[in-house]
Amino acid sequence: MNALPASSATPSPFGERLRHWRQRRRLSQLDLAHVADVSTRHLSYVETGRASPSRDMVLRLVDRLEVPLRERNALLQAAGYAPMYRERSLDAPDMASARAAVKRILDCHEPWPALAMDRHWNLVMHNRMVPMLMAGAGPELLQGPVNVLRLSLHPHGLAPRIANLRQWREHLFERLRQQIHATGDETLAALLAELKAYPESFGSSEVAMLPGEHHGVLMPFEFRTPKGVLRLISTTTVFGSPVDITLQELALETFFPADEASADVLRQMAA
Repeated sequence: MNALPASSATPSPFGERLRHWRQRRRLSQLDLAHVADVSTRHLSYVETGRASPSRDMVLRLVDRLEVPLRERNALLQAAGYAPMYRERSLDAPDMASARAAVKRILDCHEPWPALAMDRHWNLVMHNRMVPMLMAGAGPELLQGPVNVLRLSLHPHGLAPRIANLRQWREHLFERLRQQIHATGDETLAALLAELKAYPESFGSSEVAMLPGEHHGVLMPFEFRTPKGVLRLISTTTVFGSPVDITLQELALETFFPADEASADVLRQMAA
């Protein structure tokens, strides 16, 4: 992961951040100037601090670069403008409608497991099926905030019960790498390094490819329970066109049974 460029005597704080995001998106000044409808010369002046961007130009550039809302605020401030996007706790009174919508989605998904996570994969909300699957994990991993990835792959967590641990582990790593590329988040980069140090397997017999697996599209999740092995598939849902940082960074992970036997096990657990 690239760090922010070192400061020099000429570039402005905004120019440094803009160049950082342009290079992260692998765009030349010419490429960005074209999609943002500005001259290459003016863009160069902005990056080197010889020209100051208008607020409209800042918003146009961060939109074309697909910069996350949190970083858009930082770029606006670096250019001398007030932040545009709010960040509030999901527990805040004026977030009640959003919180209720998330809860309804999770609850209505029963008897299948569903949970909501923040940008660092910390557990925010869940339906009543999730604690049943988390049972037996080390207590140190269940103290808040509970990190879903750490809980899943830690040897004292759920990893020994994941029948296809090696495949599921690589699937999660790829998702995390994509997230790091999109956001440049150093906390996620540190989390990935930590997770890679965990054991890859616990003596389970794993096959090269699972029934129903499609590389890059679908990865079944096989999980041992006292009532039998669950074969699950998952989907991720995010809020559409949010103007709030908390909502943009919230992800809902919903699991579905991949076969009727798994559906029966989940119904028994729910009952």
